[in-house]
Amino acid sequence: MDEVKKAMRMKVLGSGGLAALALAGSIATPAAAQFRLIPAPKQTPSATQTAKPAQTQTPAPRAPQGQSPAAAPVSKQAVPAAPSQPQVTAPPVVAPVLPLPTLTPKQMAELRQLLPEASLAQGLRRMTSSVTLPNDSDGLVRAALDYARAVHSGRLDSSDFINDWGLRPAAYDPLPDFVDAVKRDRIAAWMRALPPPYAGYDGLEKGLVAYRKILTGGGWQKLAPGPDLAKGASGARVRALRKRLSVEDRQVSATGDLFDQELQDAVLRAQRRYGLRPTGIVSTGTLAALNVPVDDRVRQIMANMERWRWLPEQLPAKRIQVNIAAAVMTVFEGDSPIASMKAVTGRPGNETPMLQSRIHSIVLNPPWNVPSGIAAKELWPKGEAYLKAHGYRIIGTGPDRRLQQESGAKSALGRYKFDFDNPYAVYLHDTPVQSGFNSYSRLDSHGCVRLEKPGPLAELLLKNDPNWQPDAIAAQLEGTKTVRVRLPETEQVAVYLLYWTAFAGSDGMMSFRDDPYSWDKLLAEKIEARAAVSASSAS
Repeated sequence: MDEVKKAMRMKVLGSGGLAALALAGSIATPAAAQFRLIPAPKQTPSATQTAKPAQTQTPAPRAPQGQSPAAAPVSKQAVPAAPSQPQVTAPPVVAPVLPLPTLTPKQMAELRQLLPEASLAQGLRRMTSSVTLPNDSDGLVRAALDYARAVHSGRLDSSDFINDWGLRPAAYDPLPDFVDAVKRDRIAAWMRALPPPYAGYDGLEKGLVAYRKILTGGGWQKLAPGPDLAKGASGARVRALRKRLSVEDRQVSATGDLFDQELQDAVLRAQRRYGLRPTGIVSTGTLAALNVPVDDRVRQIMANMERWRWLPEQLPAKRIQVNIAAAVMTVFEGDSPIASMKAVTGRPGNETPMLQSRIHSIVLNPPWNVPSGIAAKELWPKGEAYLKAHGYRIIGTGPDRRLQQESGAKSALGRYKFDFDNPYAVYLHDTPVQSGFNSYSRLDSHGCVRLEKPGPLAELLLKNDPNWQPDAIAAQLEGTKTVRVRLPETEQVAVYLLYWTAFAGSDGMMSFRDDPYSWDKLLAEKIEARAAVSASSAS
């Protein structure tokens, strides 16, 4: 593998248990109030990547949580068996198993130095955990292969994934490339090329270094509760606030006890980094975010690095990404973000799943076929008068009856619905209720993703269709007739629903979000359990 692959790898936005290492242990930036264009960054050279195919395993279907019809996938009808005939079964093709290479003493010494350093730098272990490496060649080779699987494809077994984690890493065998690296004496270059080839991952890698440095320097002191702090305040709590902010923000002076314009600007920057409403006032929410221990921030970065490893090795240049935790949607074209908007994602208990798919059609004036669970809990109890007043009609009778809300201005799906195949019955859609986008905590849907500005997105996806230019779309939306516009296969856009609670901005500053679904915590628990199992089996 080329020694410069890591340095030249494409920068885009969007295993094994490491038993031998004894492991312990938005992309999108906050959107503006309007759908906005993002200036394209300067192009940098990139090397051609070999795509890592997505794993074909499909998550088990679940009861629809999104504001969607309970549309179960239609299974293909079974094909009748052909008359019985004698069959000749070819022997299975078995790929040859390469023997483990034999390391030279120099290569063994190199690996013994590189593996502990690399596992720490890639967030595979905590700083306090120790590393015990084998002394023999075969043992060191297996440790290197375990490291490669972990940093390239993650540390979980397929059985560790919960249903809502619909992104699964592809199978990966590091042995052939490692054999080549040993033969050409380029082990260090091989190791540098293993991590995910994304700028987002690199930002977390640098953030991990920065926050570990803060941790070893003593972290930050917890700020005492009290009245809100705003411009003009002074005293000991302001002094403590300055010191706390200066740990993460170099623009802040660590000394002084006056809440001046400089400090207010620093508070605004911190609030944006933590996904809070930028008021410049330190109230309960801001205080809570600043008081999260630095050790927790380190673990948060490590969890997000792990999720990057589940993505394919090359993301489509034309794609839509939703950061579920930040509730932001970003459009990419040519591997650059070109537009961003606020979104509303699933509330805890109605989680928006992580997945990848392709938007194949846009529905104009969609009706809402209400999932039975939502109808039973939220709509049937309100009575038929309420249902009629809000455009619902009852379809069927008895236990099979269901609700459908007519298309139009009152429809919960608004005027646009963006469909993509997935086993969760979720999709992107419009909403007649715009007030939800004014909140900085926008996890309030049943699992689907509501979009603040779906009209410009529809126009962007249909820009090459002469039949559906903006005037034609607007004319169609004047009525209530439902129309499904199929996108040609060449115009279908990849969509990724991702869960990022830690990400680096263009300036290198780390941003954090809450862990609303507790998936960071669950992931850490599963990694630690998997490491314990691997260590036990290796002993």
